[in-house]
Amino acid sequence: MKRIFKFIFKIVIYFIVSSIVVVIIYKFVPPPITPIMIIRVFESWFEGGAVEISKEWVPYEKISKNMFRAVIAAEDAKFMRHNGFDWDAIESAQRYNRAKKGKKLRGGSTISMQTAKNTFLWHGRNYVRKALEAYFTILIELIWGKKRILEVYLNVIEFGGGIYGVGAASKYFFNKVPSQLTQREAALLAAVLPNPRRWSPKFPTPYIEKRVEFIQGRMNSVVIP
Repeated sequence: MKRIFKFIFKIVIYFIVSSIVVVIIYKFVPPPITPIMIIRVFESWFEGGAVEISKEWVPYEKISKNMFRAVIAAEDAKFMRHNGFDWDAIESAQRYNRAKKGKKLRGGSTISMQTAKNTFLWHGRNYVRKALEAYFTILIELIWGKKRILEVYLNVIEFGGGIYGVGAASKYFFNKVPSQLTQREAALLAAVLPNPRRWSPKFPTPYIEKRVEFIQGRMNSVVIP
């Protein structure tokens, strides 16, 4: 038993040290690929087609401020005020999910939590994955800070089949670079994030148009780092 516990202890220490090192590296170096990108490629193979990954790293300074304001307005209004977790939103989501059993679950993830998940982990709702998400959320809040979190988020988030990051999305949907995105275009991109493989900024449904209107209405009051 002592050998087993010693082995487990070594694994835990190795994981903690290696994860901190990777997070520190990613503070300065763009993540080359993410687990979710790899998973999507394998999924496409099993579904009978091969999806190519389209991504292009864009530095914070070359992304339109409209885009930062749009994702904060759409996904995490308290982004600049919390330390990675919006406990009110999490509690509200839990109450909703308990009351609406059997229906589509509502999440309470912040942009920080989504960045941790999309950069280091995989999609899922089991306790192990959620615990790892919380762990990496704490790390990036402590090591990266808000500006880097937003920069990485907008460079790894999925905007459609094989389309990752605002650089690839701007080119594909609007044929322009991220610095040129208008308020409406940024709102359109942000509006589809809950389900980018179902909705498209090119062909907004009435529901997406309502989300765009809501997002644009909040954007002017959003503070960004």
